[in-house]
Amino acid sequence: MLGGLEWRQHTPHASRAVVIINAATSVRCCYYTRFAEYLFSHGMDVMLFDYRGIGASRTGSLRGFKASWSDWGSLDFEALLKRAQRQYPGQPIDVVGHSFGGCAAGLAASGAVIRRVVTVGAQFACWRDYAPAQRWQMVTKWHAVMPLLTGLCGYFPGKRLGWLEDTPAGVVKDWVTFGTRFEQLPSARHLGALPFASVKAKTLAISLSDDPFGTVAAIERLLSHFSASSRTHLRISPEDIGVTEIGHFAFFHNRFHDSLWPIALQWLQTGALAIDVPGSIQYPL
Repeated sequence: MLGGLEWRQHTPHASRAVVIINAATSVRCCYYTRFAEYLFSHGMDVMLFDYRGIGASRTGSLRGFKASWSDWGSLDFEALLKRAQRQYPGQPIDVVGHSFGGCAAGLAASGAVIRRVVTVGAQFACWRDYAPAQRWQMVTKWHAVMPLLTGLCGYFPGKRLGWLEDTPAGVVKDWVTFGTRFEQLPSARHLGALPFASVKAKTLAISLSDDPFGTVAAIERLLSHFSASSRTHLRISPEDIGVTEIGHFAFFHNRFHDSLWPIALQWLQTGALAIDVPGSIQYPL
């Protein structure tokens, strides 16, 4: 049973979008509450959920608990897509995916029902794509220390370290694999053909220039999996909106209510960017 949160308008309407927000790896869905309320205030129905083993979807010890990135996408996100179709029949389904959450959007068998996608810093932690200035520090932290502690504890005790929520060992195993394609990750090898290409949604990938995970190479590596989608990559620097930093997580902070959130809203509403959108378009495909 997956736990989560939901914002539902009083009366159904066939033209109203229902938006599913996919969290980053081991980030509780409540982190995105204010952004969800923002979308709801602009007339959308919104669904948040925690992946199995995380937050409201955790039922006990993670020692020996079976979960992987592929499970989070092919099982958990798929369950949300099916629930959205049941609860909001006939309404368009859109997705916002943060970090791994953008990858999860391509792992569900029902992905063809998605109308529009907005991703933020979305990638699957290929070490080669980490920002050069921080690469070896990140490799040490995430590809050496994290699996070492996971081996000792049977799961990654991220909450005690202040890094992440506690994380299932199978997710860590996927993260630390030195593969350059998602299908090379341990959990994906058992899935057969991946459903990325079934997603035909208009996709906006937002990346931030000071995000050490979301480099241009990382964003476009993931976008290459969505081969049947029209894809636009918008890269934003802090100075484009008059701030000193944004990084990997802060897009969803309330302080960007008036500067960054309208970009995602506009795409979800229209499938297009405003003429005066901050940042630079890396490419439309």
